Amino acid sequence: MSAGSVALVVIDDAIPMWDLYELGIAAAVFGVAHTDLADPWYDLRLCGPSQGVAPSRPGFVLNAPYGLDELVKADTVIVPGVPEECVHGEREIPVELIDALRRAAEGGTRMVSLCNGAFALAAAGLLDGRPATAHWAHTRALAERYPRVRVDASVLYVDDGDVLTSAGLSGGLDLCLHLVRRDLGAHVANQLARRLVVPAHRPGGQAQFVEQSLPVTDDGIAPVLQWAVENLHHPLTVDDLAARAGMSARSFHRHLRAATGASPMRWLLRQRLARAQELLERTDLPIDQVSERSGLGSANNLRHHFAQHVGVSPTEYRRTFPSNGKDPA
Repeated sequence: MSAGSVALVVIDDAIPMWDLYELGIAAAVFGVAHTDLADPWYDLRLCGPSQGVAPSRPGFVLNAPYGLDELVKADTVIVPGVPEECVHGEREIPVELIDALRRAAEGGTRMVSLCNGAFALAAAGLLDGRPATAHWAHTRALAERYPRVRVDASVLYVDDGDVLTSAGLSGGLDLCLHLVRRDLGAHVANQLARRLVVPAHRPGGQAQFVEQSLPVTDDGIAPVLQWAVENLHHPLTVDDLAARAGMSARSFHRHLRAATGASPMRWLLRQRLARAQELLERTDLPIDQVSERSGLGSANNLRHHFAQHVGVSPTEYRRTFPSNGKDPA
């Protein structure tokens, strides 16, 4: 097994604090020579559009001694983030970076993004027709700006073979450890995770642990969705929601999909799972009561949906969060 070379991209701009985190975790995993775990370790190179110093908003400076021509020479390219203005479409991803990413991908380099680095891969066309993710707060913008990307807002990371993307912060670390596991084996990845004091393995399909917010709409369905969230413990049908909105079921379906990207039943399932997650995080309620209060019915049904959509069992999920014993319901 070989570790190979890693090119870590630094966009020559004012780097936000959260992108420094992604840079830091990539450097900790690939840039520190853990040769007692595997020898040789990765060869990490910091690359930027302009060789030299790149500023960051908190006042740090980064030295990128290599140019973007190094990307095509690397076994793996990692884009840890892009400026916030690029996420919101207020400015474009640097053309020279897009060209370098395309050349590297054409040459067979493995392409990786952490957090909002997915916007750079998408701008280069490398995510067209592929599943991908990013930080949950920006996945909708990613889907809107790059409609050919199959955006999944719920997962920690996506491994699509030669192109991998991750959610923000801890999801980026999960993906970095996943790469080590692919390259050097589970034992090395587990030992490195222990050294970094993080879980040895969180599967990419595990959901980002975030609250599901209601969409902002101006078509009159937002109050209905709010009512639905407050009544998840009751049986709810599409006809119920449509009638409350004063629409036909077909019209309600169309409006909800436009607002959320999901069908009514899929949206309801997401809200029920989010409610179950909240109850598991904040209460000591038995699993069957969690299922009832979230509207998922039996404990077996809750386990089924958690395995399918969250990637872990309800019990495993609960272990992730210390319970304060207070029932928010």
